[in-house]
Amino acid sequence: MISGMLGRKIGMTQLFTEDGASVPVTVVRTGPMTVIQVKTQAKEGYDAVQCGFEPEKRERKVNKPSKGHFKDQQPTRVLREFRVEKIEEVKPGQTFDLSVFTEGETVHVMGISKGKGFQGVIKRHHFSGGPAAHGSQFHRRPGAIGNRTFPGRVFKNKRMPGHMGDERVTIQNLTIRKVIPEQNLLLIQGSIPSRTGGLVTVIKRGWGK
Repeated sequence: MISGMLGRKIGMTQLFTEDGASVPVTVVRTGPMTVIQVKTQAKEGYDAVQCGFEPEKRERKVNKPSKGHFKDQQPTRVLREFRVEKIEEVKPGQTFDLSVFTEGETVHVMGISKGKGFQGVIKRHHFSGGPAAHGSQFHRRPGAIGNRTFPGRVFKNKRMPGHMGDERVTIQNLTIRKVIPEQNLLLIQGSIPSRTGGLVTVIKRGWGK
C-alpha cells in the first residue's frame, strides 16, 4: 500500500445525500503513477519509492540526464517520493492507481495556495482599518509599528503588508465522498488548496503530512 497519490485539481461541484442535503466536493483527477526508482535503507538511507506522474510526450522537454534516469520507462512531467508498507515488494515499472482509496476514507491534501501578490494588512491579516470619512487620514493603513525607547525596535513576525499566498498548504481530515475509477476521479468533501489545474498530493490518513 502506497502512502498517497498525485493529482490535478479539476474544480468544485456538489453531491446530494439520501436525505437531500447538498455536500460541496472538490474533483481531483488522480491518474496512474509509475514507479521510477526504489530507494532502500541500505543504499539511500531510507525506504521510499519515486513515482512519475503525467507522461511527458514532448521529447524536447526531456534532457539527457533525465533520459538516463528514466532508462527504458516513459518520462514523466512530475516526480515525487512516497512511502510504502512493503518496500521489498515494489519494483520499477509498477503502477499505482486510485484503487488505493475507498469511499468514506479520511485523507490529507497538500497543494500550493493561490498567489495573491503584495497585499495590505486588511486583506492579509484581516485588520479592521480606520474611519472611511473624508476627514480621516487613516483608512487602510496598518497604524504604528514601533515601540518606545525600550526596546526601540520592531518585533519579529509583526503583521505587516507583504506577499500573500503561493505557499504550501495542507488541509487535514477531508472525506472522500466518491471514487470514479473509470475516469480516475476522486470527489473530496470541502475545498482544497491550489488553483484549478494545480498539482495536489492526496495522503492517506496515518501516514502524516
